[in-house]
Formats: sequence, structure tokens, C-alpha cells
Amino acid sequence: MKSCSQCRQENRDDARFCHQCGSAFAVESRETVVEADSAPSPQTDAELWKAFIGPNADRYLETFKKFTGPSGPKFALTWHWPAFVFEPFLWFLYRKMYVYALIYAIGPAMAFYITQDLSADIIWRVIAGASANYIYFWHAKEQLAKIKSERATGGEARQQMLGELGGVQPYVVWVGVGLLVLKIGLVVAMFKDGPPDGSKNPPAKPHPASVTHV
Repeated sequence: MKSCSQCRQENRDDARFCHQCGSAFAVESRETVVEADSAPSPQTDAELWKAFIGPNADRYLETFKKFTGPSGPKFALTWHWPAFVFEPFLWFLYRKMYVYALIYAIGPAMAFYITQDLSADIIWRVIAGASANYIYFWHAKEQLAKIKSERATGGEARQQMLGELGGVQPYVVWVGVGLLVLKIGLVVAMFKDGPPDGSKNPPAKPHPASVTHV
């Protein structure tokens, strides 16, 4: 039953006019009802993680389970082949971890400059391969906490934040291809030109001709 606002008479729920005073009842817009029913429900945590990670989200989420224990986050040794095989700083840049990208861009170069040992680069790659998944787990966790803290953020605004902070940067792939081609070109040039002049053996000194005394 619904009450008339004019005479307070009770009427049936489907009545369009008050049967006592004849006042018309306000009819709820059907569009409003449909719009309310079709409003998107808030994303679950799993959906937010997938939206943030982007490509290969299922594989990363399966790996991230190893970092979560009853007492909270914990380190577990995992292996990330792309971070090891390719330039580590490019992978971190690809996943928008700019601080780590800078560290891995400068660190190996400084290590080689100090030690003059090519194995320094291998050591940095091993460290990257063993820690990349764990570092990415914490990066995603912190960025998602930042997104959730924006209470006014919802719908399109939240999707925009997920796109800005998460996902990947496809252009980095082409940067990697360019660096690989450059490296191959340098190696080919080194083999073609041979060792530098400084490393060649100096020419032997001619022996003085023997003088025959008469």
C-alpha cells in the first residue's frame, strides 16, 4: 500500500491516482531502475590484480601465491627468465618499475667499470632473475593499495589509474630489439677488425749486421 501525499489515503501499490482525492502518484522512471540494475559492481581483489598486471596475469598470480603465508608476505626463491636473459633494466622498465630500471641500468655498468670483469654483468642478471617476481609482487601490492586508498575513485577513473600505474609499456620491446641489433653489430665489427693495435705484438728489432774485419 502507498499513501497519498495530499489526503493521506492508503491506496494499492499499482494505483496511479488516489481513489479518494484523485491526485496522481509520481511514477518512478523505468530508465532509472534499469540504470541502477546495470550499474557495475565493485571489482574484487583478484580482478584488480589481473587488471593491474595485464599480460600473463594468471602466471604471475600463481607465482605470487608463494610470497603469501599465514603470517603475511614472505620471500620465496623463484626464477624469472625474461629478467635474466634480456637486459634486466628493460624488463623493469617494461613493467613500469622505474627505480629498479635505473638501478639495473647503472649498476652493471659501474660494476664492470670498477672490476673490468665481464662476469659482473652475469652476477647482476642472476640477482635480477632470482628477485624479479618478488620485487614485482611488492610493486603491484603497493600500487594497488594506493589505488584503493582513493575512495572517490571508481569506474572510469579507477580504470585510468590502473592503466597509468599498471600494465606494460610495449615500446620497450622495440627498444630491446634495437639494443640487441646494436650489440650484434658491435660484436661483428670487433671480429671483423681484429684486436686493437695496442694489443698487437711490436715488430721485432732487426739484428745489426756482423762486420767482418780484414
